[in-house]
Amino acid sequence: MKALEHLRTINHHKLLVMKGCFKVGLYKQGLLHDLSKYSPAEFLVGCRYFQGNRSPNNAEREAAGVSTAWLHHKGRNKHHYEYWIDYTAEKERLLAGSKMPVRYVIEMFMDRVAASKTYQKENYQDCHPLEYYEQGAAKLGNMVHKDTAALLHHLLKMLAEQGEEKTFAYIRRVVLKNKRKRRFRCFRGGGKRRCMN
Repeated sequence: MKALEHLRTINHHKLLVMKGCFKVGLYKQGLLHDLSKYSPAEFLVGCRYFQGNRSPNNAEREAAGVSTAWLHHKGRNKHHYEYWIDYTAEKERLLAGSKMPVRYVIEMFMDRVAASKTYQKENYQDCHPLEYYEQGAAKLGNMVHKDTAALLHHLLKMLAEQGEEKTFAYIRRVVLKNKRKRRFRCFRGGGKRRCMN
């Protein structure tokens, strides 16, 4: 029974992320989001520790001292800031978060919104993803790159204050549109049009 409930939870969460990503134009990420959750390394552990009101990774961590499912997951999914943690060349900081590409920050935002909706169910409010973030990841300092943290916090705060419709429209029309403009700067030179990243 836990296996079926866990599968329903994964499917529901994945569907919410997909819908959110589609609304802002991130179609590929919406389709590919969290596919590793269906792998035996993550799915079987998720079934064993399934509770329905929070991530089974937390329950595994409490029971075993480490979540093997989480270690597998974060190493394969670029929308988690933990994927981007690397050694630094600085003596003062051994590890630090690298700046995440904007499209993965947006997917991380969608992931957090979907997780809150999945676990809060009918009690969900647009302030919940921000509250969860401020209780945890916001306190990680240099483990999340400052630009990544600033964008994520800005979007979560906008969601809490202005709602989903306005926040998604802002992501689509401003955040991702500006990213695309910066990514492809085209100019004419020597009679040819050239584009640079």
